[in-house]
Amino acid sequence: MPEKTNCHFCGSLLTKKFYDGRDRLFCEKCNEPIYENPLPATCIVLVDDNERLLLVKRSVEPKIGHWCLPGGFIEIGESPEKGALRELQEETGLSGRIETLLGVTATTSSHYSSILMVGYLVKKYAGTPVAGDDAMDAAFFEHDKLPEIAFDSHRSFARIYYAAYR
Repeated sequence: MPEKTNCHFCGSLLTKKFYDGRDRLFCEKCNEPIYENPLPATCIVLVDDNERLLLVKRSVEPKIGHWCLPGGFIEIGESPEKGALRELQEETGLSGRIETLLGVTATTSSHYSSILMVGYLVKKYAGTPVAGDDAMDAAFFEHDKLPEIAFDSHRSFARIYYAAYR
């Protein structure tokens, strides 16, 4: 991901400056460091009564055509739980109830630099999966027949579920 060159407050050119114990982008005009934080995102491990895992096949980059957990970025004013359930509905047509938090992890992305990923477990849901926003397919897979999952964080949350909750 290309480094920022201009201040997002005033538009002035940024410099590098040692500040708060590390090199940071700095706006001399605003006299402020430019803190860059990870983007918050969520994903859902949804399993049916037969312990099959729901995956969606991505219709957008990154990793178009690869399978992953339903999920996406949390929007402004949205809790991580509401964001996760919104993404589930948008990508699969399913509504669900979060059972538990599976974990939180940070990961790097070629498109977004750093992502803070929050994973949830859903076992109670309504509807039939239908591919929606950002998905070209949605299907349940048995644990021993999972396709390659696109993202490390998604694989990690699936492993957490199968190791601790089934």
